Amino acid sequence: MPSHAPDTLWFTRCPVPTATGIAADQGWLAKEFAADGITVRSLQDAPPEVAADHHFTHALTGLFREGGNVPALWARSRGEATRLIGLTWIEERQVVLVRAGSGITGPEGLRGLRLAVPRHGIGIDFWRAMALAGFSGALSSAGLTLADAELVDVPATDRAGQWAAELAALRAGLVDAVYVKGALAVEAARRIGAEIAVELDTAPDRRTRVNNGTPRPVTVHQRLLDEHPDLVVRFLAVLLDAADWAAERPADVARILQAETGAGAEGVAGAYAEGSHRTLHLDLSEERLGLLAQQERFLHGQGFLDAPVDVRAWTDPEPLRAARALLDARRTATV
Repeated sequence: MPSHAPDTLWFTRCPVPTATGIAADQGWLAKEFAADGITVRSLQDAPPEVAADHHFTHALTGLFREGGNVPALWARSRGEATRLIGLTWIEERQVVLVRAGSGITGPEGLRGLRLAVPRHGIGIDFWRAMALAGFSGALSSAGLTLADAELVDVPATDRAGQWAAELAALRAGLVDAVYVKGALAVEAARRIGAEIAVELDTAPDRRTRVNNGTPRPVTVHQRLLDEHPDLVVRFLAVLLDAADWAAERPADVARILQAETGAGAEGVAGAYAEGSHRTLHLDLSEERLGLLAQQERFLHGQGFLDAPVDVRAWTDPEPLRAARALLDARRTATV
């Protein structure tokens, strides 16, 4: 029999464009469940003894997670009973940087170079995974692989800031190229005067851009889905509504993104392509599942996953289907 409804639902998201972030900013998640006596809280605002490392392990049964696929796949590979209930694809600027005046242009110029690969002392080093996937994607567009370059470990800590250690190594001449992505990366690159050698966003084949955030999964714990599927469906309906709202309001989305990413207006504008506010919708299309499966194979091959993850077996499409039906019914009822 289903247990009593939880008194708290949790959500967590990465500091990037997400429907969850939009819905939280507008107060819609709290409003959706207020009449049920259910509090909706952000894991980012919880005290450390509550939050723990659940953003990565997803060991909290009442948690919805919209974030990078590396920790999501890692948690699943370790046996955590999560289910994949949605995917987004948001073009978030991904580039390979080199020192100014190096003369390196294009992915073929990466052959034989020293590529910065950060190493963080954390349970799942998603920074390292991102760098390897980014370089792999760049090299692949020139018919090359990671074996065609020299991978250089760069010890890094989060306290120094995102990509700080890699960019410092680049400036010091210890490496020749650094992979970066997102709004803060755009700002950091400009601060040190680095030049772009490879702009992954311009590659016609989106498979070269598969990385931690592309595609980005929404996951939920199996126990919550089994015991309270209605709550999961309602949560997803709010995210679908938030994505529709965002599609018509680029200025509002830009404001929210500055708060979510911690970057300024210039960094946000430089990181996210025009029209990104219209791409927050969730789906479980065969294309997106195939792209996530590509990422799973890469991560497993690089040793980031404890065991293989069957992406399609991990997926439950029913909550998203039901959420779309619920949202349609609500909108029809208000006409």
